[in-house]
Amino acid sequence: MEFRRLGRSGLNVSEISYGNWLTHGSQVEEDAAHACVRAALDAGITTFDTADVYANTKAESVLGRALKGQRREGLEIFTKVFWPTGPGGPNDKGLGRKHIIESANASLQRLGTDYVDLYQAHRFDRTVPLEETFLAFADLVRQGKVLYVGVSEWTGEQITRGAALARELGVPLISNQPQYSMLWRIIEEQVVPASEREGISQIVWSPIAQGVLTGKYQPGAEPPAGSRATDEAGGKNMISRWLRDDVLTAVQGLKPLADEAGLSLAQLAVAWVLQNPNVASAIIGASRPEQVTENVAAAGKKLDGDLLKKIDEVLEGVVETDPRLTVTP
Repeated sequence: MEFRRLGRSGLNVSEISYGNWLTHGSQVEEDAAHACVRAALDAGITTFDTADVYANTKAESVLGRALKGQRREGLEIFTKVFWPTGPGGPNDKGLGRKHIIESANASLQRLGTDYVDLYQAHRFDRTVPLEETFLAFADLVRQGKVLYVGVSEWTGEQITRGAALARELGVPLISNQPQYSMLWRIIEEQVVPASEREGISQIVWSPIAQGVLTGKYQPGAEPPAGSRATDEAGGKNMISRWLRDDVLTAVQGLKPLADEAGLSLAQLAVAWVLQNPNVASAIIGASRPEQVTENVAAAGKKLDGDLLKKIDEVLEGVVETDPRLTVTP
């Protein structure tokens, strides 16, 4: 495993991190979840990402139990706040002060820790003054409950505004967590340049495009039984955008390039996002330990310019690049 600094901070993170969206507390049983976390630890992953909304708080609890007994100082634990949790009361969502403070305290309890290394605004909240949001974050930092602050799926303009206010309030804003993959490159035009100016790194999710970039989905064929594309609770709606024959045909065209690099398609996809110097870590998920082991093999892999050019040529016409697709509530 290799490590990278997160933004301009002093925090080192494993360049491949483990996330439990769609898996812990919902898609897989707890024993399997614990086995995947153990595989991540064995592979050298120290960075773990979750959110209060995943499985309506259950994912945090599962991760907390899976990490129990590990040396806390050797881990970087990330979580998020924004989406509705609990019974859905009027203050059970958003980035208002009440919800942020209460959610942070509840997340700490579920995770079994006194602090989180990174607390992230899961989306931008247009209904709450930005000053209120960052004052709440600043208080959590000063209380020692949060070491650093990040955002997720914010636009370049929102990141610029947030960073200016964070500096004014002394809040260590160091990261953004967007979707990013060979197929979904919408952060490159605006989000990455804004982040580079502000000293912010990307922690990217879905580097394998919900599994499409593994090559297991074939053009003209039904999705494999038990795959994410057949699981209503496991992200079927998210993956459906890629299940077009033109996309799936292009992905099959990546196989010779992966072979040339000595990588599986999944490893090529993870290695590809890590070539972007603004990416500090790529989040992988897993329902089986062997998936962790395979994907972690992408750590430290360098793809040369010729290979990157060939990837672009193979995927021409199926890549999403429009920055307007960063949609916030």
